[in-house]
Amino acid sequence: MTDPIQRRDFIRKAALAGAGIAGMPALLANGSANEKLVVAIMGTNSRGAALCEGFAKLPGAEVAYVCDVDDQAMAKGLKAVQQGGQKTTPKGVKDFRRALDDKAVDVLVIAAPDHWHAPASILALKAGKHVYVEKPCSHNPREGEVLLDAARRYNKVVNMGNQRRSWPYVVEGIQAVKNGVIGRAYYAKAWYANTRQSIGKGKPAPIPAGLDYDLWQGPAPRRDYRDNLIHYNWHWFWHWGTGELLNNGTHFIDLCRWGLEVDYPTRVSSQGGRYAFDDDWETPDTQLTNWDFADRKSMSWEGRSCNGRNVESISGGVAFYGEKGTLIINGNGYTIYDNKNKELKKVSGDQTNPLNATGPGFDLDVDHLTNFRDAIRLGKRPNSSIEEANKSVLLCHLGNIAHRTGRVLNCDPVTGKILNDPDAMKLWGREYAKGWEPAV
Repeated sequence: MTDPIQRRDFIRKAALAGAGIAGMPALLANGSANEKLVVAIMGTNSRGAALCEGFAKLPGAEVAYVCDVDDQAMAKGLKAVQQGGQKTTPKGVKDFRRALDDKAVDVLVIAAPDHWHAPASILALKAGKHVYVEKPCSHNPREGEVLLDAARRYNKVVNMGNQRRSWPYVVEGIQAVKNGVIGRAYYAKAWYANTRQSIGKGKPAPIPAGLDYDLWQGPAPRRDYRDNLIHYNWHWFWHWGTGELLNNGTHFIDLCRWGLEVDYPTRVSSQGGRYAFDDDWETPDTQLTNWDFADRKSMSWEGRSCNGRNVESISGGVAFYGEKGTLIINGNGYTIYDNKNKELKKVSGDQTNPLNATGPGFDLDVDHLTNFRDAIRLGKRPNSSIEEANKSVLLCHLGNIAHRTGRVLNCDPVTGKILNDPDAMKLWGREYAKGWEPAV
């Protein structure tokens, strides 16, 4: 087997040798490609704290701002930068827009709640910054369209945090599917299982000291503070979150789409609901979603937020089925079987626990962060460019719209738009707090 470090170097070089962004300068905002990448990080309670440490460790990068609306979360981010070994201390600010005002900042990293992802990205692009945005890149399909328009207009690198696009053995496994190792691949299945507990029935409560709840809501229309919302349970409310399908499903649906080499579906259906508990949780805890594509291909998603029984001995993964066999992605590795269920090949790299809310750790983050840094320096398209990321996120949004409407969606395979269903298209976008509407 090839040495893992050599393989990583090969994949990085191959990715950067790919399609460049037309007209994009090679470009840190303040000078040559050899200068330091100056970073501001927004949202540092969980995943954001991991990114604070990751960018602090990344050669050629410096975290200049840690931005969070909660004093305690900001403290986590500042501590994480220190743990990453950075010698300088970042500025801590509650309003990330103060960091955007600083011309020395090159990049905004966004790990705030989902309803912030696209609006903050667009503001950063308008301020001349590159963007690293956690998955999903939007709260609804319309935001994805506006974000894509903004990335093109302002000619900056926008990279989504679906880091499996840069994991060496995942890249190798996907390429094997494309190369026909299981014959023509025609079906891909993704899954994620966890054992989340009830969030209960929330009650109106005083806003905690140190939390700017108005700024936390930001683009979302205002709702009163409740005691079962912050800092994680917002995922399960449509007003701020996007449910498990976009929370964890984005990673795996992206791999399915990548391996099958499909873009937009012809038909989408979704069944499920909130089955495990009777509480305030709005999004499905159990969801079965299907996408049909042209050229006789399909994908499915099984999400179980409150029953952690594994599939294929892993809590989250992807299986590709083809004419001659099956390939299963497991962490940063893969296994190939023939149609008689005989194991033909197993490749195992660094493993990760997909249940870790802070992400896979620096050892697996580093490839994605490095690729993002180098894409900025060299004016190249990153591994998870917004053009590709938005297609995968849109599939997940369509799954949720099918679930919320309770019917099959027929879609335009060229654009992904929902056909002949005005009621479903009402969920294509959302209302915003006055003055926060995202616009290019």
